[in-house]
Order: sequence, then structure tokens, then C-alpha cells
Amino acid sequence: MSRCASACGKIILSGEYAVVFGFPGIAIPAPLRVTATFMENPHLHDIIVDWDTDAEWTAYVQEIINCCISIGSVHAGTLRIKNSIPLGKGMGSSTALVIAITKCLLGEECKNEAQRIENALNPGGSGIDFAVIWNEKPILFRKGSDSETIELPDNFLSNTMLLDSGAPDQQTPELVAWISDRYTKDMNVKGAIETIGECTEKIIATSKKISYDSLQRIIRAHHNAQESLGVVTEEAKNMIKKIEQEGGSAKVVGAGGRTGGSGMVLAVGIDASKVPSGYPLIRL
Repeated sequence: MSRCASACGKIILSGEYAVVFGFPGIAIPAPLRVTATFMENPHLHDIIVDWDTDAEWTAYVQEIINCCISIGSVHAGTLRIKNSIPLGKGMGSSTALVIAITKCLLGEECKNEAQRIENALNPGGSGIDFAVIWNEKPILFRKGSDSETIELPDNFLSNTMLLDSGAPDQQTPELVAWISDRYTKDMNVKGAIETIGECTEKIIATSKKISYDSLQRIIRAHHNAQESLGVVTEEAKNMIKKIEQEGGSAKVVGAGGRTGGSGMVLAVGIDASKVPSGYPLIRL
């Protein structure tokens, strides 16, 4: 017997870090997916993972499997993973893996179980990743409240793309703890968080009627606030500066990083022929 389940990635349009402090955030599902296929095999004694990836992500998948085994009845077999979501680059790959694998091993109606596993393996998050990836719809998120579906223009992702600035050296929980420690001590950090919250409010105010010019201005303000937080590395800063010089706007779509890369960057209002060369590109 075989079972298959999948989950999308996510793009945080507005709200990184601000959602941790109660400000609203908007996230949209990404057109990139991870798919888990499980084939029972009575001749095996364990679950064998079939995925050509590095040891760190293989170990993470094994942790998800172990959590599923501790919750429900899971037989031996082979779990095959196919993935198009950039790993560890701010697009929700770790949460998507939790949801896809849990659905595959425990069944589609496993939201509570998947949430428990997510909280155990990815502690300290706001919950925005799980909400948008589980629902696969654009959502308005406020910590402590049920997420709401938000309507955006049908062509919202036209003329937008994702650029890979490289993997950050820090994990998301480490960065969240760093920002949280400075939030009440540094007025610049608090001001940047408030600006990010205001960016979300501006999108909410226009929602389905938001213009591209307005979106570009919001994205620029959001990026400047992320820079002030210290989570946009020099590599990403240089990339975004070049995009802005060509008339576009761009921002990091996840936790970013202090050193190394800042993960995936969302670029709007720029033709693919004008984006900085040397960065892997995904058209949306």
C-alpha cells in the first residue's frame, strides 16, 4: 500500500519578526512544493528515507518520522521525498516537511498532530508558517488569534521573482531570540518592528485593490526596516540595492541572517533581464 501527501512553501509578504510581538503579518503560499510518498514494506523493520539530501536534513526528516511513530501506528516501509522548496532559506521548508510527512504517515486529517510536531521541532516561531502552509491560501496572521484568509489581486505575483542570496549562518530560533532580546532595549529595533507592522496594515487597508506602485513602496519600507534589525547581510543588501537602482523593490522573505546569506529575496517591479547576475532565480 502506498500513500502520498504534499505541502507548499510560503512567502511572507509582510511581517517578519513583527508577528512575534503581536503585529499582523501576511503570508502567501509559494508555487513550490515538497511531496512525501510512503510505501509499506512488511520485509523491512524501519522506515527507510529515500531522499538525496545532506545529513542534516535527513536527520530532520528522521525526527519527524520518530514523532509520527510516537503519536500513531506507523508501519515499516520506504518514505520517498521530492522537493522544490529551497532548504533553509526562509520559505518554510522545515514546516512543509512536517506537514507533508505527517499527512503521509498519519493521514490527511492530522492538523493537531502536525502542529504538535511543528512546535516540538521548530520552537519559538510565531505560527505564521504553519498557518499559511496548512491552509495553502493567503492569510492575515496575528499571534494568538485564528488566521484569516485575505484577498489579494488575481495577478498579484505577476512580474515577481525569487532570488537566492545564499543560506544564512544562523537558524531562525537563534535570530528570533536575538531580536527579542534587543526589542525592549534598543529603540531602533522597536521602531523597525513597528514599521514592519505598519507595512502590513497598509497592505490590509487596500488588500484586493492594492496597486503595484503602492506595493513597491511598501516593500522598500519593509526592506529598510529589516536592514535596521540587522538581518539583511551584505550579500543581500548589495543585491537589493541593484534591484532598486533598476526601478524595482525587494525584501528578504524569511528570518534573514546576520552573516552568510539572507535566504530568498522577493523582487517586484523588475524585468528578469535586469536582475543582478549570478543569483539563482525562480519566476513566480
